[in-house]
Amino acid sequence: MVRDVVIIGSGPAGHTAAIYAARANLKPLLIEGLARGGIPGGQLMITNDVENYPGFPEKITGPDLMKSFREQSVVQGVDIITDDVNRVDFAKRPFTVWTGEGDGATAYQARTIIIATGAQARWLGLESEAALQGRGVSACAVCDGAFFRNQDVIVIGGGDTAMEESMYLSGLCRTVTIVHRRDEFRASKTMQERVVKNPKIELVYDTVIEEVLDVSKGEVTGARVRNLKTSEVKVIPCTGFFVAIGHTPNTDLFQGQLELHDNGYIRTKPGSSYTNVPGVFACGDVQDFTYRQAVTAAGSGCMAALDAERWMAIHDAH
Repeated sequence: MVRDVVIIGSGPAGHTAAIYAARANLKPLLIEGLARGGIPGGQLMITNDVENYPGFPEKITGPDLMKSFREQSVVQGVDIITDDVNRVDFAKRPFTVWTGEGDGATAYQARTIIIATGAQARWLGLESEAALQGRGVSACAVCDGAFFRNQDVIVIGGGDTAMEESMYLSGLCRTVTIVHRRDEFRASKTMQERVVKNPKIELVYDTVIEEVLDVSKGEVTGARVRNLKTSEVKVIPCTGFFVAIGHTPNTDLFQGQLELHDNGYIRTKPGSSYTNVPGVFACGDVQDFTYRQAVTAAGSGCMAALDAERWMAIHDAH
């Protein structure tokens, strides 16, 4: 059986693509993932409260929001498989994707493919950091900054992302302390100048995080840091702890098959979800390293479904 469309990924982009494809009678198959790139549902599954997704004035938890996305996909008739895609072949049509390993692998063929595998925030790898994710530890200032209005926060990182997050947070928070392990930032000179001139931002160089406080209280109260040159250890009080050391797109499956940006994200044609392979489309955070929001991911999922439908109408009757 050759499907009209197979969707790889199950965050806001994947489910929106699935809903639109189902309503276009494309009978989509969505492979929602199991281990690769995290649990089904994407990054919202580790987000406690979502206040900036339209339609939820009383806010909603990330898992509840993704539960609603999934239920809507099911109601629209989307076939969903809970498994990982471990191999793809975009060299010939119909396209083929495989789930499972070895003799237990299952092949699925499709006229079009929509990739919505997302990206993962890079973390420091501390136990305390993991324990307090969603309880004061975040990797997205735009998503969570409003929870820390008029409070003191820490931002970890030295690149443009850390500078941008710090500037954004400085408009909301009482103080922002940037902690960086090196003696200079990697960010562009323009971004550095803005941060240095901002009176609400303090810079701490040559310093690493030893522990995020306080796991026993279930909330962030500060961070214990160590200076790499003097070995001095101190505590910086804060209620928000933002890790801004970048994201890793879940594109390892597609290396050598699709054109990627230098940073690993899938390259799409401007204003569309088209990749360099006709009939293969990409949406959401796997191709977006600028906005990285649930609502923009959902919008691009809609684009991908419409692009796939229109592409098949021209090239491949369904």
